[in-house]
Amino acid sequence: MSLLRQPLLLLARSQQVKKLVSTMPVSAGIVRSYVPGETTAAAADATAGLSEDGLLVTLDFLGEDTLDAEQADATVTAYLDLLQQLSARGLTRGAEVSVKLSAIGQFLPEVGHKVALENARTICRAARNAGTTVTLDMEDHTTTDSTLGILRELRKDFPETGAVLQAMLHRTEADCKALAHEGSRVRLCKGAYLEPEDVAFQDRLEIDKSYVRCLKVLLAGEGYPMIATHDPRMVEIAGSLASRFGRAPGTYEFQMLYGIRPEEQRRLAGKGERMRVYVPYGTEWYGYLMRRLAERPQNLSFFVRSLISKK
Repeated sequence: MSLLRQPLLLLARSQQVKKLVSTMPVSAGIVRSYVPGETTAAAADATAGLSEDGLLVTLDFLGEDTLDAEQADATVTAYLDLLQQLSARGLTRGAEVSVKLSAIGQFLPEVGHKVALENARTICRAARNAGTTVTLDMEDHTTTDSTLGILRELRKDFPETGAVLQAMLHRTEADCKALAHEGSRVRLCKGAYLEPEDVAFQDRLEIDKSYVRCLKVLLAGEGYPMIATHDPRMVEIAGSLASRFGRAPGTYEFQMLYGIRPEEQRRLAGKGERMRVYVPYGTEWYGYLMRRLAERPQNLSFFVRSLISKK
């Protein structure tokens, strides 16, 4: 694991650093590289541009860990506005939304599970009416059981709801086996949170091995795997495994983050692969940005220059 990764992930939780960094406009250097804008219109514009390049999109209204019911309601409203605008612009055929349950009430004292479930239902209903779907983002390991529990409830009425699993967790291969059934949509990523060694692999090689094991489960299953990786080796392995398991194009997809390896994104789409770009937007970009820096610490110097100059 990179020597910089743990400090950067710790900084993601620092309120003092967050206050300083959050004075940067979204147009500043490294922020603009990963977040196309703060408004719904900016998110829809980015979606339109990516769609013109033959790319699919999933949109995340940034925010997490809210303990404020009004903020949770505001996040739901933001998703409803987004879905309405995407529908009005004819973009929902190639764009879905990703939702963090902690942003819509999961951590509210006593009523968190119920509130998050009802809010997620509201978003899922709006997404279906707009002609698209929802994927529930996965957060740190303390939320996994709650998130999968809400997923099960949602799928009773909205079976198209997608899930996310993180290969760095020891439990994930078993979770993949439980979710690799017909109709299930599962995004597999490596994981971007700082997790303790009793629940998660720490060595990059072990995480990679877990990712491949999980890929095999999902590609051999009856569901729809969403292969979220920027790692060239994992992209190559995934393609080989898809062929081995007789997966036709369109029965799985690749996913990458906005601003990371855009040429590879277009290359995959150009060769007939379904390629979806994860597009975050909104004012609450700090935690997201710090996790991206932790994944790619070589961007830290660029980030520091942007912070100092506040361009």
